[in-house]
Amino acid sequence: MRSICVMNQKGGVGKTTTSVNLAAGLAKLGRRVCLIDLDPQGHASLHMGVDAFGQTPTVYDVFSGKKTLADVKQLAVDNLWVVPSDLDLAATEVELADTPGREMILRGAIDRLCQQQPLDYIVMDCPPSLGVLTINALTAAKEVFIPLQPHFLALQGLSKLFETTALVKRRLNRDLSVSGIVLCLYETSTRLAADITDDLMHFLEQSDPRAPWKNARIFDSRIRRNIKLAEAPSFGQSIFDYAPKSPGAVDYAALITEVVAAEVAAAPPVAPATTDTVAA
Repeated sequence: MRSICVMNQKGGVGKTTTSVNLAAGLAKLGRRVCLIDLDPQGHASLHMGVDAFGQTPTVYDVFSGKKTLADVKQLAVDNLWVVPSDLDLAATEVELADTPGREMILRGAIDRLCQQQPLDYIVMDCPPSLGVLTINALTAAKEVFIPLQPHFLALQGLSKLFETTALVKRRLNRDLSVSGIVLCLYETSTRLAADITDDLMHFLEQSDPRAPWKNARIFDSRIRRNIKLAEAPSFGQSIFDYAPKSPGAVDYAALITEVVAAEVAAAPPVAPATTDTVAA
């Protein structure tokens, strides 16, 4: 199972859009996916048309110890389960302030879920902050995807993200690595986007070989600005259901192809058949 944390402390860079469409696209390929909404705004839940109102159990109940992820998750579409969020989750920062091991709560909940239900992917949509919810996601994940708008200020904030992942890797999760940077809201007609991309490539090339982001790749797929991506959440659908032929769907399909290709690259090599094996 691949556990992916989609994070950026800057808002409005395409984080939730990437989380939702990555999860939905993988599900359409037949992968069993669980999308965990860790943002108190609950935008990923709304994007997938999942009800998180009234008495509906949410991920807040998991952090408070009242429910398990298996109790909370809802089937949104075939092969895709969503763990919804709501504003109650905002209280988690205060309520867990004195709780021992608060950084490990989500990790334990995911381990229990996977014992009950085999999954191929877990995608975690983080809030636009570096608080206890994001730290929980980083502690539970093995991979970090960073959606990044190719603007100067967004690039400046990237160093803080890298520092946070390095700290979590050192103290809480040795398996954590930044595996991909997704360029969102990309404007092919501007020179700025290309310049920022070049600067980012140069930074990664010059990084310390021991850094957890050293092997990060900038995905070849560029998520272009597309109005259909902005419209899809209001219909409670991923871009693949709302506008499957739009540039947004094409771009995210290309991204998913790159993500799935990493499955093959990470698979253990198959030993060649020996003469005795063939004879048998």
